[in-house]
Amino acid sequence: MSIWQAILLGLTQGASEYAPISSSGHLILVPWMLDIPIVRDAELNKTFDVALHMGTLLGAVVYFRHDLARYLVAGWRSLRTRRIETTDERLAWALAVGTIPAVLVGAALEEVIQENLSQPWLIAVMFVAFGVVLWLVDRVMRRDRAFETIGVRTGLYLGIAQSLALQPGVSRSGVTMTAARLIGLDREASARFSFLLSIPVVLGAGLYKSIDLVQGGFHGYEVEFFWGFVASAVSGFVVIAFLLRYLKGHSFVIFLWYRLAVAALTFALIATGVRSATI
Repeated sequence: MSIWQAILLGLTQGASEYAPISSSGHLILVPWMLDIPIVRDAELNKTFDVALHMGTLLGAVVYFRHDLARYLVAGWRSLRTRRIETTDERLAWALAVGTIPAVLVGAALEEVIQENLSQPWLIAVMFVAFGVVLWLVDRVMRRDRAFETIGVRTGLYLGIAQSLALQPGVSRSGVTMTAARLIGLDREASARFSFLLSIPVVLGAGLYKSIDLVQGGFHGYEVEFFWGFVASAVSGFVVIAFLLRYLKGHSFVIFLWYRLAVAALTFALIATGVRSATI
C-alpha cells in the first residue's frame, strides 16, 4: 500500500462515514475495485480501519466541539440533580441512551458480520436496498420536527436503528437518517443527530480495536497510516459541514443515484469476470 493509496482510502472513509453511502462498504469495495493489496491482508486491513475511523472521529469532534462540551456539562448536571430539565440535558441523555444498542449489537455480532457478510455482491445489494428505503421514506414522510424535540425515547429508537448498520453497505448515517425521517425529524436534524450519535460509538469501537493495533503494530506502514488518518479527519470535517448545509434545501435523491451507480459498477465487474464476487 502506497501513501497515495492510503490517502485515497482516508478520503473515502471521511466522505462515506457521514454521507449516507456506507463507509464500511466503501472500504471493502474501493480496494477490491482498484486491486489495492490491503484487501487481501486481513490484519493490515483491520488495523488500518482503526486509524481511518479515529481520523473521522477527530473530524467530528472538532466540528461539534462546542455542542459536545455543552452536552457533557448538561449530562453531568443532570446526574447530580437526578433530573432532566433543559433541552441540553434531554439531548445529552438521548445520545447516551442511543449509544447502548450499537455497543451491544456490535460486541455480539461484528466479528460474525465482518467474516461472513462482507462480500462485494452482498454489499452492492445493500447499497440498492437501503438507498431506495432512504429515498422513499424521505419522500413520503412529514418533516417538521426540529432537532430540539429529540428526547430519550427518540434517542433509543435511533440508536436501535444505528445498530443495523454493522452490515457493510447499509450505512450508519443512512439508516439513522432514515429512521429519523420516519418519525418526522427534518433532514438537517436527522443528519445532525446521526453525526453526534456516531461519535461515542466510533470512539468506543476505536478504543476497543486499538488493542489489535497495539499488539500488531503498523506492519511497517507508519507513514501510510498517518496520511490516511489525516485524510479521513479532514474529509470527515468537510463532509459534515457540507451535508448540514446541503440538507437544509435538498433531498437525499443524489445519494440514491450514487448508491445505485456504485452497485451497478460492482455487478458489472463481477459479471464480466474482472473481479470476483467474493474476497
